[in-house]
Amino acid sequence: MPELSLFLPMLAMLLLIGAIAGVIAGLLGVGGGLILVPAFFYAFGALGYDSPQLMQICLATSLSTIVVTSVRSVLAHNRKGAVDWAILKTWAPGLVLGALVGVLVAAGLRSEVLQAIFGVLGVLAGGYLAFGRSGWRLAETMPGGTLRAALSSGVGFLAVLMGIGGGLFGVPLMTVYGQAIHRAVATAAGFGVLIALPSVIAFLLVDIPPAGRPPLTFGAVNLPAFAVIVGMTLLTTPLGVALAHRLDPKPLRRVFALFAIVVAGNMLRKAVGL
Repeated sequence: MPELSLFLPMLAMLLLIGAIAGVIAGLLGVGGGLILVPAFFYAFGALGYDSPQLMQICLATSLSTIVVTSVRSVLAHNRKGAVDWAILKTWAPGLVLGALVGVLVAAGLRSEVLQAIFGVLGVLAGGYLAFGRSGWRLAETMPGGTLRAALSSGVGFLAVLMGIGGGLFGVPLMTVYGQAIHRAVATAAGFGVLIALPSVIAFLLVDIPPAGRPPLTFGAVNLPAFAVIVGMTLLTTPLGVALAHRLDPKPLRRVFALFAIVVAGNMLRKAVGL
């Protein structure tokens, strides 16, 4: 068992992270790794856990929470008949393959490289959240064949390198190929399951040296962080949903986009040593 002097500060910070992540997810419909990965990284670093593989721990732990939240989300959407199971079935092989390749790549990279990757992709994602338009179109039907294989694998691969579910890439991808936004959001929840579950299993097999890693870390997954984040988001996400019905989400979404750009940009700055 870890010493209380190490465990209690970590627990307190995780409770705060989980509470904030749940409210933002309920309020804006975004969150997951875009919030959790940098929060884990700064929290663990502030507590003195400076393993060269710290980013792997952050990515894997974020994905472990997404397994639970994505399953709950896809079941809820399915009860409303909003999930397109045909898309999920045809995209599943590529998503799983891309996720597993992402774990293999992430396991061999140092934290600084993964920070830089997260930073670049996070800035791009923040830009989309701020300026993306629902009316953008490339086609009116989802792609098939080689293009589908490439896109699905790419979504799985990039999602693992950011420690996120499928929504951030999957929703805009489906909408530019003619899918209604509510159907894209519902189906992207299934992307999250297909990406997070195999990648977490693979991350549990990654060998992280004991020195510098947070207590109760198995493979690259930190169990206290997983348990606390899942528990807190279950409690606080309904609060965010309630706020969403009282507030205009559009300016809040842009504020969050700016926050994402700043956080991701700061990780990129630290990665390059500025």
